[in-house]
Amino acid sequence: MVDHLFADTYLAALYDAWHPRSERDDYDFYLPRIMSAESVLDVGCGTGVLLADARRRGHRGRLCGLDPATGMLERARRRQDVEWVLGDLATTRWARPFDLIVMTGHAFQAIVADEELKAFAAAVRQMLAPGGRFAFETRNPAARAWERWRPENAVSVRGPEGEDVTITTRIVAGFDGDAVSFIHTFTGDHPALPLVSRSTLRFLDGDGVDRLLRGAGLAVEERFGDFQGGPFVADSPEIITVARAEP
Repeated sequence: MVDHLFADTYLAALYDAWHPRSERDDYDFYLPRIMSAESVLDVGCGTGVLLADARRRGHRGRLCGLDPATGMLERARRRQDVEWVLGDLATTRWARPFDLIVMTGHAFQAIVADEELKAFAAAVRQMLAPGGRFAFETRNPAARAWERWRPENAVSVRGPEGEDVTITTRIVAGFDGDAVSFIHTFTGDHPALPLVSRSTLRFLDGDGVDRLLRGAGLAVEERFGDFQGGPFVADSPEIITVARAEP
């Protein structure tokens, strides 16, 4: 099921204000890889900011964005020089494979069940050209990011129509060794508010990521612990992986 945060048109517009391109160091990390690949699929592309940035910077090849959330794609489709597809990777097919598949914004963590993860990894391998790469990240469970998702750490952002919006996060099911469930509450002076969005995220460790990829015929080529390209160590905030499609 798509989180309300991504399906709702108002919240999709708010997402870009909450996570502006100027503060997206994950996009800075992935962008050079996108620019050097002839054909790119962005899985969970959201509002399409990353691929739109690549096109503005002169990417002349094939750029495709895939997302299951109508609210997000409604915003992405304002730019017509990128292919936007509503759906998920396990059930969507293209005539040609891709040189690079990226998955940003911790979207990988929204795939929670073991069988869904296996099906997703298999679909990634199927949609990669020989020697193609899959680049993505997941939060390192050892860093325990969920401990900061507390009501006292609420943030305020300027909404799409200039209104002030307060975003509060509350854990509803703590880390059980696999996943965390939480609620975002959006309040402010706007007819669409208040709104509530519930999410569950999976936290695989490095070994779990490696097993998943190996099972799908993907070999880890590079690994980093942050979006500045630092090495992955035990307490790194991120597990950033670039995997290659094996023959």
